[in-house]
Amino acid sequence: MKLHEYYSKRLFSEYGIPIPKGEIAKTPKEAQRIAKELDGPVVVKSQVLVGGRGKAGGIKVANTPKEALQHAEDILKLTIKDLPVRMVLVDQAADIKDEIYLGITNDRSARKPVIMASAEGGVDIEEIAHKTPEKIIKCQIDPLMGLQDYQARDLAAGIDLSRDHWRAFGKIAHGLWQAYINSDATLAEINPLVVTGEGQLLAVDGKMVLDDNALFRHPDLEGYRDLDVDAGVEIQAREHGLSYIKLDGNIGCMVNGAGLAMTTMDIIKLFGGEPANFLDIGGGASAEKVSTALEIILSDANVKAVLFNIFGGITRCDVVAKGILEALEEVNTNVPMVVRLVGTNAAEGRKLLQDAAMETADTLAEAAKMAVAAAKG
Repeated sequence: MKLHEYYSKRLFSEYGIPIPKGEIAKTPKEAQRIAKELDGPVVVKSQVLVGGRGKAGGIKVANTPKEALQHAEDILKLTIKDLPVRMVLVDQAADIKDEIYLGITNDRSARKPVIMASAEGGVDIEEIAHKTPEKIIKCQIDPLMGLQDYQARDLAAGIDLSRDHWRAFGKIAHGLWQAYINSDATLAEINPLVVTGEGQLLAVDGKMVLDDNALFRHPDLEGYRDLDVDAGVEIQAREHGLSYIKLDGNIGCMVNGAGLAMTTMDIIKLFGGEPANFLDIGGGASAEKVSTALEIILSDANVKAVLFNIFGGITRCDVVAKGILEALEEVNTNVPMVVRLVGTNAAEGRKLLQDAAMETADTLAEAAKMAVAAAKG
């Protein structure tokens, strides 16, 4: 789950990271009021969870409250990369001397968090990594020990930061680590962390991505989810405990287990097809859950065939079969379906489906071939 810039920076400030004064505005009049209270130049920034806001006209500097009102009015009319701008952040403008990148994410290969810094702040870190990877300084963090002082100093030295700023930089790095670990984040990023004309370090932009699997520990953060980012069916799937991601193909997939789902999508591609979604119904899925999952798959107009790949361990195959048949009673569809059931009560499940004249397969390869052929008509 991605957090908007304004709330990411609020979280940062709770851990001692200095941020500009500012507030959220949902109307031009609110933006004007905030600009008056800040009493100086401000930056009016669209709050949408995509990059390229500046190039799209979503970030503007206002020298007066009247300009802030006009900029907010223009920005609130924008749609940036298919996302409507519903609010703007009005921040006190900073006197920027230098820009730094500072971020923490997961290093899956090392199985540790990694903290990264670069003197090339203000631009996409992926662009830096691609063109000039030597400009990114990295330190892996032991999750039990946490970020160490010497690591923050190594980062500061590695990006040639003036020694005058090392102490402040260290405090910000430690604050970012605490925000990252305490929020169960997968990314905490300040870009840019600026050195102001007064010689202060200031986080003028922020980004956090939280682990969805840990949100049950953070009900306060769940309320800041931007529903514009998620498709309606993805919200419906989440409410029913389903893991669903829409893709661009035409073969709907219903699988129990994330690894099995990835394998299923790979085999569909191997035989010349394209998966329309990732959908994991999880272990112990009820007939009602299976029925809901099928309704979600069939709500995609691009789906030309559906492939079920169920390994019956905790989830009994006959329960899945009943869920499929229940769903078909409620959803009128001509979309062809192929079912592969293996494991607990697989024979019973296959018999239920065969009695209903549904296609079944013994192996995943066979099922994938049949689904690809059906999708091609």
